[in-house]
Amino acid sequence: MDNNEKNQNELLQDKIFVKRESSWKTCSESEEAGIFEFCEEYKEFLKAGKTERLCVREIVKTLEENGFADLHESKAVKSGEKAFVNFRNKAVVAFVAGKDPEEMRIVGSHLDSPRLDLKPFPFYEDSDIALLKTHYYGGIKKYHWVNIPLALHGVVHSKDGRCVELSIGEKEGEPRFIVPDLLIHLSREQLEKKASKTIEAEELNLLAGNIPVDDEKIKEKVKFAVIKKLYEEYGITEEDFAFAEIEITPAGAPCDIGFDGSMIGAYGQDDRACVFTSLKALLNVNNPRHTAVAFFSDKEEIGSTGDTGAESFLLKNFAIDYVEKTDAGIKAEKLLERSKAISADVTCAMNPNYKSVNDPSNVSYLGRGVSVEKYSGSGGKYEGNDASAEYMAYIRNILVENDISWQTGELGKVDVGGGGTIAGYLSRYGMQCVDAGPCMLGMHSTCEVSSKADIFSAYRLYRAFFED
Repeated sequence: MDNNEKNQNELLQDKIFVKRESSWKTCSESEEAGIFEFCEEYKEFLKAGKTERLCVREIVKTLEENGFADLHESKAVKSGEKAFVNFRNKAVVAFVAGKDPEEMRIVGSHLDSPRLDLKPFPFYEDSDIALLKTHYYGGIKKYHWVNIPLALHGVVHSKDGRCVELSIGEKEGEPRFIVPDLLIHLSREQLEKKASKTIEAEELNLLAGNIPVDDEKIKEKVKFAVIKKLYEEYGITEEDFAFAEIEITPAGAPCDIGFDGSMIGAYGQDDRACVFTSLKALLNVNNPRHTAVAFFSDKEEIGSTGDTGAESFLLKNFAIDYVEKTDAGIKAEKLLERSKAISADVTCAMNPNYKSVNDPSNVSYLGRGVSVEKYSGSGGKYEGNDASAEYMAYIRNILVENDISWQTGELGKVDVGGGGTIAGYLSRYGMQCVDAGPCMLGMHSTCEVSSKADIFSAYRLYRAFFED
């Protein structure tokens, strides 16, 4: 309807009501093509970075290719210079020094995703099959992990001092692994259990081999044959796995979803969607007014604990190094307090098959843009972050001034859903912080679904924030 045909109330409604519509509707053909091109690179990033170690490797490689130097090798950092710190190959802080070194714009995301880890002594034999015991990491639905092809990634430290890297199951022709489920014909009792108990944690054991060694003096013949193969190919023993870090992820590459290819299905989009978009945003920043910082942390899925998690003093230690190597005239603590931050993490999207768990007026929808969420936590916002109205207005100005598609919501109905991010660990320094990222279907599953439009909107927000 043309504005000339609207009455006064309809015109006023256009002015005072929130517009809730798909951001695809406002895209030109060239803009849509740009979104699809951007997301092809995103899919390659997801494919290459299945674990936090692999993700850090990809980040550092990309940073170095784009002129970023190791901060520890720099004597001084001036405005416009680019540097990074790699923390034990599990976390990264990268930045572009600003004209005003006494304030930062920080976008923090996390590299880890829910998965299966091998136990310290994973090998055993049962029913003429060699198997691997696992311990799940983060919040998962255990039944997602059965009867799907899985890949193995990680490092093993041998007794003779070598660090052996393992990656099995991603390349064409490589063997893969699987957790065998119970066949439907025999699963009557299993199906009567609660969904949380249908598959027990101690049942998440991987098939690892079936050919026995031809030697009657060996008791566990199949287990022996498997470990012998690993010893011959990699020089590692069973004991070495107690000094290893082996992660199990879904095998295979990300794919487009839908007839129109508008969505992406892939493992690990929580939170590598925000890792990739904030990394790309940082790469495209030149001579910002305030120092632009991309913080890629580990361990968020288990509480951000440990020496590479956001709860550690990793960011504070970086700030101390930064102050020493720039002409910032303030202490690291004051620098962090004066800075502004976005906790870049994904949130839930309205699932049309399970609408009852969300408040339809306060949930994000695929394709409506980046989701900016004032608060996180659960129940009465416990263990969450709650951004001030002033900071929300500041973020809205960035969105409006840059014509970025956005929406807002919550992670489920009150007392039904909820979840945490690294926002609380950023804001504890005194900096203002808000959660913002793309929404997803099937978060924490083996194949999460995002909208390409939302991925690109998140990138645009992070870039505009860096350049503010």
